[in-house]
Amino acid sequence: MGLFKRFKKPKASVSLTIPKSTAAMGEDLKGAITVSSEDEFDVSEVRAELRCVEKKRKERWEFDKQRQRNVRRVYWDLATLHSSDPKAGGKLHLVPGFKKTFPVSVNIPAGGRESFDGMDANVTWSIKGVVAIDGRPDVTSETMELQVIRPAGGPTVVKEKEVAMIPCEYCAGVMPETATSCPNCGAPRKI
Repeated sequence: MGLFKRFKKPKASVSLTIPKSTAAMGEDLKGAITVSSEDEFDVSEVRAELRCVEKKRKERWEFDKQRQRNVRRVYWDLATLHSSDPKAGGKLHLVPGFKKTFPVSVNIPAGGRESFDGMDANVTWSIKGVVAIDGRPDVTSETMELQVIRPAGGPTVVKEKEVAMIPCEYCAGVMPETATSCPNCGAPRKI
């Protein structure tokens, strides 16, 4: 391989397909990474890259030599809250005309932060498909932004258990098997 070829991406394309752009915390997001090649090269792995980044607006006072006074500087502080690289495929040797789709499953952590966008802070989730190549730049898909929400806590359904009905020994009325006294005559149940 020539010296300059090491700095160039191979002629290949990667696309990541996911069924929806909204996911709940704790959900497994299933998708597919499609790889097609017009070049011959070795691949170390095919993966998805999921990132959650928090960006906060901060201020600090700095001395400005030109103005000879302190001035307020605004900057954005970045922090990666979550990073995962679920693997979709292992080592491959690609040849011109190669095309294959790899299934991938990405878990949105249940303890993660939901997406939000504010004036002074925001949390963004992004995902992309990657074909990793040793010694050369990786081939990546377009980066897609995910909207991560809290899981819907729908109404809880309480299942009622069927209770057998038995006759009362005093009045012959029917009462539930779990009752301690007859609802008709009030007599205590004999056990």
